[in-house]
Amino acid sequence: MIVTTAQLFKHAYGKYAVGAYNINNAEQAMGLFKGAIDSQAPFIIQISKGARNYTDKRMLEAIIRSAGEIFPDAIFAVHLDHGDEQTCYDCIDSGFFSSVMIDASHDPFEKNVEITKRVVDRAHAKGISVEAELGMLGGVEEDIVVEEGHSCLTDPAEAEEFVKQTGCDSLACAIGTSHGAFKFKGKQSLHFDVLEKIKARMNGFPLVMHGSSSVPQDEVARINAAGGTIAGSMGVDVNEYLPAAKLGVTKINIDTDGRLVWTRVHREFFRDKPSEFDFRPPGKIFIAEYAKFIASRNVLLGSAGQLTDLRNSLSK
Repeated sequence: MIVTTAQLFKHAYGKYAVGAYNINNAEQAMGLFKGAIDSQAPFIIQISKGARNYTDKRMLEAIIRSAGEIFPDAIFAVHLDHGDEQTCYDCIDSGFFSSVMIDASHDPFEKNVEITKRVVDRAHAKGISVEAELGMLGGVEEDIVVEEGHSCLTDPAEAEEFVKQTGCDSLACAIGTSHGAFKFKGKQSLHFDVLEKIKARMNGFPLVMHGSSSVPQDEVARINAAGGTIAGSMGVDVNEYLPAAKLGVTKINIDTDGRLVWTRVHREFFRDKPSEFDFRPPGKIFIAEYAKFIASRNVLLGSAGQLTDLRNSLSK
């Protein structure tokens, strides 16, 4: 059952965060749906520009539709991740997406407002939710590159004004996270002080955390033991997910961790079976491992076990 992110956020606000997971292929889709059903959690499927171009955007949409039929009890939103204006319009007009993100955070405040407002008007006319971004996260995600010295935290006063002027449904805030596998150095943490100030100004308004993978060190170690060379990676402390949710974060984006699971499974499989060339056996292993990972993250987000209550609230 496809719903809007606004519907999910209304149920989640102040209690838990909905996991937003990027997918690119059938194996990820199957693992995601299975893990969500196993943990009885709603979720958000995130599709990036890169994912839409990986094979063909119609292929990915067909995979998600099929997964929805295979797992009819699933409740989820289909969301464009980090879209530019034209890609947002393409997704809005597709009739498939229930939510889009317009990322004009690299533009000056006034330009960001202008672009976001145009997307909001177009999306709301079709009942589609819009996520916007204010402030810039560091790190690398596909074609998004922000050098550490140029990243900046979201200003709470600007956030309040931005939402008033644009009418967006949720706001991605820069609170210290970054894209990719190299988020933190040493004992850095989320800027809860910024979250508290934003919530004080915009109580009840859904906030979003990007770049929130935890980069499990056991996964990194296993990848390196199987021939990888990932060094110095560090992610978000999973124990900070729920405290952030209590401060209004209703959507937490997790992408890098899923890539690490994929890499670990395939490196270990072909290391241990060097004569193997069938990609289906490791694919099946990945589906099962990714489902376990998704279920574990939903527990940490507080979304596990929320499916029945959410379904009841949607039917009212």
